[in-house]
Amino acid sequence: MSTPPAPEPREPRPALVFDDPLDQQSSDDTDNGWGERPTGTDSAADLTRFLDEKPPHHI
Repeated sequence: MSTPPAPEPREPRPALVFDDPLDQQSSDDTDNGWGERPTGTDSAADLTRFLDEKPPHHI
């Protein structure tokens, strides 16, 4: 009879964190990206911005 192979060491599982998620700052809590105009100020850049930000139901 042969001996069973030695078990390979398992990688540790990530620990469960039970902190309150509302106590942490999210990317939505910062003002980065809000109200900033793109660097191009010509009409082609305005049209591109309009088309990029248009909701899908306005196509």
